Amino acid sequence: MKLQKGFTLIELMIVVAIIGILAAVAVPAYSDYVTRGKLIEATAALSDGRVKIEQYFQDNRTYVGGTCPAATTNFTYDCNTPAATISAYTISASGVGSMADFAYSINETNTRRTTGLKTGWGAVPANCWITSKGGSC
Repeated sequence: MKLQKGFTLIELMIVVAIIGILAAVAVPAYSDYVTRGKLIEATAALSDGRVKIEQYFQDNRTYVGGTCPAATTNFTYDCNTPAATISAYTISASGVGSMADFAYSINETNTRRTTGLKTGWGAVPANCWITSKGGSC
């Protein structure tokens, strides 16, 4: 009598089911991880923009004409809404593409605001930069 070796169909189906369950948990977690990594792009550029515009103010005693951060892969930046004045400015970051739901801002008093978020990431407006799912800053 010959012994047959190999896996039965049931065993293979169990392995496929386990892989499916693991993928159902891992893919959304990985997607959120990638999104959190892209959000750092906005917050870093806003912080850098604030430093540069404050340096401009030290030299010129006005925020009018200060430089705005250049657009990045996932965000565009706006320093003209509302327009900078002698004593005030606001720099805004708006998401592009897969980050389109996210929007952040910073002003001359270092008030950091979240003005737009993807559903499930928290409530807006928030007086901080929400950078993780669940609304934590």
